[in-house]
Amino acid sequence: MTLSSITSQSGSQSGSQSGAVILGLESSCDETAAAVVASDRRILSHRLATQEAIHRPFGGVVPENAARAHVDALIPLVEGALADAGLTLDRVDAIAATAGPGLIGGVMVGLVTAKALAMAAGKPLIAVNHLEGHALSPRLADPTLEFPYLLLLVSGGHCQLIEVLGVGQYRRLATTIDDAAGEAFDKTAKLLGLGIPGGPAVERTALLGDPKAVPLPRPLVGTADPHFSFAGLKSAVLRASQTGQWSAADLCASFQQAVIDCFIDRTRRALAATGRRPTALVVAGGVAANQAIRAALADLAASADLPFVAPPLWLCTDNGAMIGWAGAERFAAGMTDDLSVPARPRWPLDPAAETARGAGVKA
Repeated sequence: MTLSSITSQSGSQSGSQSGAVILGLESSCDETAAAVVASDRRILSHRLATQEAIHRPFGGVVPENAARAHVDALIPLVEGALADAGLTLDRVDAIAATAGPGLIGGVMVGLVTAKALAMAAGKPLIAVNHLEGHALSPRLADPTLEFPYLLLLVSGGHCQLIEVLGVGQYRRLATTIDDAAGEAFDKTAKLLGLGIPGGPAVERTALLGDPKAVPLPRPLVGTADPHFSFAGLKSAVLRASQTGQWSAADLCASFQQAVIDCFIDRTRRALAATGRRPTALVVAGGVAANQAIRAALADLAASADLPFVAPPLWLCTDNGAMIGWAGAERFAAGMTDDLSVPARPRWPLDPAAETARGAGVKA
């Protein structure tokens, strides 16, 4: 990992802050990021190191390689983010880092680094659930978004419908019983030879295809509980591709439409199951960057007479700003952690949620 592979996104203001200022670190998968975020929603700096070149020869993320890349990238990113913000470490109010869920090697790199910085600077440590980072990121982008809102959280490893009741307060209404939608996008891209990252590759290819061309299943659509399932859809795409009957564009367009149909049916049922009217329908996570999915969810929100909120595209994928913002929200609520807090490969937002019937360990 070299400095030439590191990109920077800096806010227009730095140096003078109002309220708390949080340094946020993210290293849960294959993106290393550091950001400085103020409690008044200014992103004072954001730096990101990608690992696409490292993982491309393997067709996906290799956990050991990812962890080593995080080690190489993280401290230069922190130094750069602080410099971009015009700050030194002693000027931040707290240090937040992803403590899970994720690839445990990468999570450990970020959390141990945050612990060392917090101890050296005498600053509070905030252990952030990566899913909470996604769940609260729409509030960073939209200051009008109030609790409680209904969140469709869709990423490479998670697919859930959650009532976001407050900071640290979540009620899971639905989850995937097998694979996440993001994983299905990635596997579809891999079997069609589209490269990585898989989700954007499938979305681009789908623009050239017919979403009605390939007869694919809509798993669990029409069932009472609003859970998801994508393993069968993924297998159906594989079988369809092996026939040679359809182009990659038609396969991608039909697959993407099947995912959209599942999202809309499941989210509509979750809206009916909440028991309270949410302030908005919200989508977050890496898959939320898909424009066709965003458009379909916006239409659903309009039909339910609800505002639709989605973060900017760069804030949907893994980034340090969402971890910094989650840290700011937790810091304002008096939620800090001691240095014994563990790194966790799995960490549900709603530990009390019942296991979905038929679900495996990933649910």
